[in-house]
Amino acid sequence: MSDTIPDEGLTPEPAEGLTPGTGADAATLALVHVPLPASDVVSGNPTTAVHPLALLGGTEVGIWEMTPGTASDTETDEVFVVLSGRARIAFDDPDLPDLDVSPGSVVRLAEGQRTVWTVTETLRKIYIA
Repeated sequence: MSDTIPDEGLTPEPAEGLTPGTGADAATLALVHVPLPASDVVSGNPTTAVHPLALLGGTEVGIWEMTPGTASDTETDEVFVVLSGRARIAFDDPDLPDLDVSPGSVVRLAEGQRTVWTVTETLRKIYIA
């Protein structure tokens, strides 16, 4: 039996990231969720999952997911693309307009920004940080 998804050449679940010449279906990759620290939760019972895909010259590429709820965060430098779900990102510091994100949204965050994420549909993104 092949370790790839037929006609796509993608492995179903890389155990520890991707090796050169391999791929994964980012939309369906199984992720292991953990509860957020209580100090970060504003409302609900959101969980998150992270699956690093590659480290490229000190830059990490991976998949991140959060279930519905509201949580605060202090950001790192990153660019991300939303694959699925919906959320509103409120910027507490610096004070910027709220940002609604959905599939196809591309967002740039900066180190140290303080945000509050309100996820209304489980949000999955590919990040580069």
